[in-house]
Amino acid sequence: MRRILFALVVATAPALADDEDAAALSLADRTVTTTQHGSDWRAFTEAALRGSTQQGTGAQQRAERLSFDVHYDKVFAPGWRAVFADRLDLQSGLSAENSINTLKEAYLSWQPSAERIADLGRINVRNGVALGYNPTDYFRAGAVRSIVSIDPASLRENRLGSAMLRGQTLWADGSLTGLYSPRLAHQPSDGAFSPDFGATNQRDRWLVSLSHKLSESVSPQWLAFGGAGQSPQIGLNLTALLNDATVGNVEWSAGRAPSLVSQALTRPDDTVYRSRLATGLTYTTTRKLSLTLEYEYNGAGLDQAGWNSLRRGSPAAYASYRVFAANIQDLPTRQNIFLYATWQDALINHLDITAMVRRDVVDQSRLLWLEGRYHWPRVDLALQWQLDSGEPGSNFGALPDRRILQVLVRYFL
Repeated sequence: MRRILFALVVATAPALADDEDAAALSLADRTVTTTQHGSDWRAFTEAALRGSTQQGTGAQQRAERLSFDVHYDKVFAPGWRAVFADRLDLQSGLSAENSINTLKEAYLSWQPSAERIADLGRINVRNGVALGYNPTDYFRAGAVRSIVSIDPASLRENRLGSAMLRGQTLWADGSLTGLYSPRLAHQPSDGAFSPDFGATNQRDRWLVSLSHKLSESVSPQWLAFGGAGQSPQIGLNLTALLNDATVGNVEWSAGRAPSLVSQALTRPDDTVYRSRLATGLTYTTTRKLSLTLEYEYNGAGLDQAGWNSLRRGSPAAYASYRVFAANIQDLPTRQNIFLYATWQDALINHLDITAMVRRDVVDQSRLLWLEGRYHWPRVDLALQWQLDSGEPGSNFGALPDRRILQVLVRYFL
């Protein structure tokens, strides 16, 4: 599984988070699941056929994927709830050697009163209000086993949760959450059906978050995160309704931390105060068209001088750095621009069109992705296209495939 991380690189941004090169660039599946209301089960199967043109050589490649996804959420006794979510991806050839299972969630929840909740088990904690890059999504590192889409929402959904104990106190306009995630294993596992606690629970970690709505239009969340071998980090998520059609957001995290390059290449410790930021605007029209523009900054990533030096240096060091950044789902360079557009019922009813553009401000490389998806009551049919461009060795120019075309069919059980 670790071999595929280089293919993902910043296309997943954090990130954003596995069929080697093929799966790493499989494209987005931002579908609203249409299951019967009130059902404890939500499940679907998906088949995808992908063709690509490689960078430089122009060689053609083909890959297939078959996936099964299930989610169970059941209140089985007063105050008690069980949650289970799992995904199995069978890559090209559909053999056992090419299968990857992702145990996304498996936990018990106890709610002794309307204001108190306690959870125990594997939980996918997703923090952050930005769309393309989430500095406060502290539990994303190492959590993606199989990449079926470069869409940020898919990466946050289709990943391993972390084993933890979590408690929450709720009130009318906010909540207080505290959690502890213990160390359970030393190393990640490549076993197809491994729960892979070595990827998510390599060290002790804790998180405290406080949310409180200040007004009808402003909702902040404050966070404090820490763990073994690192300095505490503080975070802020803030959303504000600017007018009836526009929402602004700011997501920020900061604290003493080493640079990515010192961690990836085991260079001397260069820990200083560093910050990460994602901020943007989302504008929604009356015709169901939503546009998001986001600026992304990673103070631990490489600036232009450092990035150029790494690209021109040792190929092994360059590859190691990209693999490390992809595994922890972080931006390898200092600044990115992200544009995302969705149009529901575009042109005709039940047809959704989505577009995503990533631009690396440091090296000017680009990623462009387009999807058209038609919905029937129990079936989705999607056609997706991706273009990666830039100089050799650039953020997106170094991705294995220049063009990708994929068709997929999803059936809701």
